Amino acid sequence: MKALLRWLGLTLLAVLALQLFFVCRIAAMAVLEPQSTAFQRSEAWRLQIKKARLPWREQWVPYEQISDLLKQAVIASEDDGFSNHDGVDWDALEKAWQKNARAQAQAERAQGNRAPAAASTSGKAIVRTPKVVGGSTITQQLAKNLFLSGERTLLRKGQEFVLTLLLETLLSKQRILEIYLNSVEWGEGVFGAEAAAQHYFRKPASRLSAYESARLAVMLPRPKYFEKLPNSSYLSERAGVIAGRLGGAELP
Repeated sequence: MKALLRWLGLTLLAVLALQLFFVCRIAAMAVLEPQSTAFQRSEAWRLQIKKARLPWREQWVPYEQISDLLKQAVIASEDDGFSNHDGVDWDALEKAWQKNARAQAQAERAQGNRAPAAASTSGKAIVRTPKVVGGSTITQQLAKNLFLSGERTLLRKGQEFVLTLLLETLLSKQRILEIYLNSVEWGEGVFGAEAAAQHYFRKPASRLSAYESARLAVMLPRPKYFEKLPNSSYLSERAGVIAGRLGGAELP
């Protein structure tokens, strides 16, 4: 019994120490630029393993040197309530949960109808998992990119919520958006608004037009995919929609 209590105590102490580490790291970001994110490090390692000879594009620029149009486009596309919520958009999260539940129910019904014909040689039906839709805010995305792995577990999601709360408590909305725009992925080895603007439009992030900003914002959920499909009709059409919403996007 004593050994179990000692193990539980050490585990709790380790968890508290980890949270204290996160608090110190985030507090330092109020004045210091993060040198790299967990996601950037994992991507650098992946490219090294692949021996991909791709240039690494990344350049930090201050908040004022990023076009307001890009800031508005990213908010309009990724998180239209960014300036007002506490880090978690509960309405969007509920809608995503409901959409995922409906998709799962539809998949199960369809599977039930196809089960006799779709059975494999082992006698088991082939199950197709529906696409899971998220409800992550910009702050949640930043928390995940800064510190966490890409795995989807309840433990990791719980840590993401804790980090989101810490980011919102210790940093201003403007600083959160500044770090996000300077660290988010925009293509294979392309990180941050300045690198993306130079890579796709050969101009600094401060001079992006409304449509260029909208195209970059639309790329964010799948940057590597859209980098390979610059003539995507979806990308062009969706960018036009987002460009029309810029006026309604509230900046912090």
